[in-house]
Amino acid sequence: MDASSTVDQHGVPGDAGRLSLSHDAGSVEVPLLQTTIGESLRRTADRFPDRDALVDVAAGRRWTYAQFRADVRRLATGLHRAGIRTGDRVGIWSPNRWEWSLTQYATAELGAVLVTINPSYRQHELEFVLRQSGITAVIASPAVKNLDYPAMLDRAEASWGPLALKVIMGTPAWDVVGKVEPDEALLDRIAAGLSPEDPINIQYTSGTTGFPKGATLSHRNMLNNGFFVGEVCRYTEQDRICVPVPFYHCFGMVMGNLAATTHGAAVVIPAPSFDPRATLEAAQQERCTSLYGVPTMFIALLAREDLATFDLATLRTGIMAGSPCPEKIMRKVITTLNMEEVTICYGMTETSPVSLQTRPDDSLERRVSTVGRAAAHAEVKIVDPATGQTVPVGADGELCTRGYLVMTGYWDQPEKTAEAIDAQGWMHTGDLGRMDAEGYVQVTGRIKDMVIRGGENIYPREIEEFLYTHPDIADAQVIGVPDERYREELMACVRMRGGAEPLTAVGLRDFCAGRLARYKIPRYVRVVEEFPTTVTGKVRKVEMRAEAVDLLAVPGAVDDLRAAVEG
Repeated sequence: MDASSTVDQHGVPGDAGRLSLSHDAGSVEVPLLQTTIGESLRRTADRFPDRDALVDVAAGRRWTYAQFRADVRRLATGLHRAGIRTGDRVGIWSPNRWEWSLTQYATAELGAVLVTINPSYRQHELEFVLRQSGITAVIASPAVKNLDYPAMLDRAEASWGPLALKVIMGTPAWDVVGKVEPDEALLDRIAAGLSPEDPINIQYTSGTTGFPKGATLSHRNMLNNGFFVGEVCRYTEQDRICVPVPFYHCFGMVMGNLAATTHGAAVVIPAPSFDPRATLEAAQQERCTSLYGVPTMFIALLAREDLATFDLATLRTGIMAGSPCPEKIMRKVITTLNMEEVTICYGMTETSPVSLQTRPDDSLERRVSTVGRAAAHAEVKIVDPATGQTVPVGADGELCTRGYLVMTGYWDQPEKTAEAIDAQGWMHTGDLGRMDAEGYVQVTGRIKDMVIRGGENIYPREIEEFLYTHPDIADAQVIGVPDERYREELMACVRMRGGAEPLTAVGLRDFCAGRLARYKIPRYVRVVEEFPTTVTGKVRKVEMRAEAVDLLAVPGAVDDLRAAVEG
């Protein structure tokens, strides 16, 4: 059923397409794909053998679909000869490289479970993932920046025993597995025994407050999510998607790679990790039609003084996702980067990832103020976190989602799975949101980010959006810090635009006076050069809070940071 015929969970029909309770479902007009990733790639390669499939700009290499599938089959054959079998866990630890993409599809051909290892992991995190998922083989890049992946793997083997297979990209070991003649008969026999329901990927998530959990995704989860995201973006074989977001996360490997290969589009890798200039150069050179990024990436692109020198006329669409998208930045992406059909996606790793998306024909207001409505074959609802009851339209509550997109579970952690997915199959996201009568959702914050000041519930997202209207603020994050009188107070951490004077606490108070309720005006202001982020660009507010608590404990620091706001 589509949004116009939605019936909420209490059986109350919407009035002419308008909802009474915060519960909605996406269209089911286009059926789900009932196949595996390997079979999907075969069909696309048969349809578009001579279209570009992959371009690695930094490496100076490109593949047509026929070439790409042939190299995927070579690698799959080599991995099988090295002992990799269906169900085995194969780790991949690397920034974005062409080998990453080949490995994603080669492991899928074998039915092996690809474990994506965060490129920023340190030794103890690496060893936790190796042990928890039972990885027997790792494919890794050479050392990058301050991380020597081969040496770290050697240390892990010294502590926990040897891996059955360890391959470093760009070395003879890669050639041994990646440059063999494909055994077509063998791979076809393996494919015949695979099911779309088989687990195919483990992604570790939610590791900011403890050890991460391994969200386990199937062919069906990932392939359909990539396909329907691509459908909303109106992808065809003519599209070329610039993907500076990391492959290790769903944004890169599902919304990027699988959205492309289900439509015959090309993926363009601008650089191993995000580089604003390299991204713009790749979009220009490869005549990209789509550009992906988290808000911090788009902010960096828009801040470049030489932005106007790049020819971005071919861009028409793209995706901004990964964290809340500031309205002001979204408007600039549409007007300055020529991305008139850009969409906002909302989701989480546990939902493959996208459960809500704006549409290209949504009004500008919808696209800059909401995260859209339910994706195809997905249900969403907003519930009272305390009671679990669906709240009326317009009320705040926890966002939940259900459907094919919900993960199979956390790897070998049934208790954690039960905490996240209830008995009716609803994934509880931990995000706060509100739904309007047409099913469009605004994300208002995280339950854990909500600040309680003197009994008032304050949602930092609202204040952050307001601070973006300050002419000298390039980026803003609002956090709660301990306070004896009110339990918590607000601190605004801001990055200034180039050439702007640092914002003072008094200056912020004056800017907010009469425009924000007094209790929402941050008492403390901290000017920073950058925010601590994950490799996907999400701001680590937990780390920011810890830094703020330490800073406020320094004698004299409070006077420098405090705004004279009382009451």
